[in-house]
Amino acid sequence: MADVDGPVRIFDTTLRDGEQSPGASLTGDQKVEIAQQLDRLGVDVIEAGFPIASPGDLEAVRWVTRVVRNAEVAALARCVRTDIDAAAEALLGAAQPVMHVFLATSDIHLRHKLRLSRTEVIQQVADTVAYARNFAARVEFSAEDATRSDRDYLARVCDVAVQAGATTINLPDTVGYTVPDEYASMFHYVRERVTGQDVVFSAHCHDDLGLATANTIAAIGAGVRQVEVTINGLGERAGNAPLEEVVMALRVRGESLGLPDTRIDTTELVPASKLVANFTGLAVQANKAIVGANAFAHEAGIHQDGVIKERTTYEIMRPVDVGWDETRLVLGKHSGRHGLAYRLSRLGYDLDRESLDTAYRHFVQLADRQKEVLDADLRALVAGLCPEPVHASPSDSAFVREPLPTRGSA
Repeated sequence: MADVDGPVRIFDTTLRDGEQSPGASLTGDQKVEIAQQLDRLGVDVIEAGFPIASPGDLEAVRWVTRVVRNAEVAALARCVRTDIDAAAEALLGAAQPVMHVFLATSDIHLRHKLRLSRTEVIQQVADTVAYARNFAARVEFSAEDATRSDRDYLARVCDVAVQAGATTINLPDTVGYTVPDEYASMFHYVRERVTGQDVVFSAHCHDDLGLATANTIAAIGAGVRQVEVTINGLGERAGNAPLEEVVMALRVRGESLGLPDTRIDTTELVPASKLVANFTGLAVQANKAIVGANAFAHEAGIHQDGVIKERTTYEIMRPVDVGWDETRLVLGKHSGRHGLAYRLSRLGYDLDRESLDTAYRHFVQLADRQKEVLDADLRALVAGLCPEPVHASPSDSAFVREPLPTRGSA
């Protein structure tokens, strides 16, 4: 097997699987710009598209190969020679091409979709993987619907693929069906039965049960050293494992869990998220981990008091480490005196205790009428108590303190 002590390879499939989200279609120019951002982010592989799908997709993959400087570029193909020819054409000129071929291995797919026997699938995998090796030194084989496949048969197909020349074996949870212990067990089982010495195993998880990130982390614990993810978790149905969640789980908890890190520059996570959301038109939910607008925002008075005194009381990451400018204190009906006093001090107002008590009573009444009390509201509220700020007024309540002891510098 490949070295399981090395960093986890990030295979980003935003431009392929992510684009399959309903309404997320991208133009060629947008794909190029996202690819450049992914390259800055430091992903190891960019899956640029499915060339056989359309002439436009083929051309977009070709454009991506021209602008990417560091990452490998992958193109997807079914285990069909015409698909592989299209992928090879799209990858011409790529410095580090990856041929990614797939075929289903579950009986439900064989019977109802492919209408092939198990023996026919094995022969097709052997033939097409060997054919794909004519075009690239790195060939990935994906056993579609691996998590609903018979394990003995799945291991046999993967071994055939490796003998035919596959350098990466991907066991995807195509329909988001598995759970962490089960997924890890599957990888242990198949890895023990595949005879290649330099094979990288890869995990590709969908989020139909909300377990994509947890399943991906479990797979890494089982020796997987490549994970297939998307920016903002875009993808078919409920989407894929979000790149930002997997990367930061490893960055914050990996050392204590005995798991390796990635090469990702995490300060580029929020810029990547915003770019993809803007181009696809699919907004990121406010409470989304890492890149959501509320990921580093605090409204509850107890939380605000703790964060003001020491950031690590309620934050396990620094916002600057993932690309945000700052922690944000949101003043609303759940906020307390400490949060109000802190925000007023940032605006330049130094109120005595009696004035602060008065301001707080007015603040609570206002907060009951509107979701958030803004800086302009606060200035009007304290105008009669402290007419002029005592010092220059910053725009908001930014503050950064010492980070938790997470691995590496972001």
